[in-house]
Amino acid sequence: MVGWLTFAKDQFQYTQGQPAQLRSSSGVHREFCASCGTHLTYRSEKYPEEIDVTTCTLEDPAAFPPTHHSWMSHNLEWVRFGDHLPAYQQSRSSG
Repeated sequence: MVGWLTFAKDQFQYTQGQPAQLRSSSGVHREFCASCGTHLTYRSEKYPEEIDVTTCTLEDPAAFPPTHHSWMSHNLEWVRFGDHLPAYQQSRSSG
């Protein structure tokens, strides 16, 4: 499981270093720390004005607690959330 935040692309910038980039599949771009390989961001050509950022790579990840669970259609049977947050089979916007 990975905590993500979605930002407007023009509202996000790196404050240190330059990430490595990978086009992981058609229309999908991912960025990683060039030193250690930590996954940093996800960008989809479907949503060119947005960038998804892994929460725990931020300076203060506790400032962004989860509000819901997305893509439960990809969930493993043994994963059980007990936090009572809303859960969506796909994205929150698609229901």
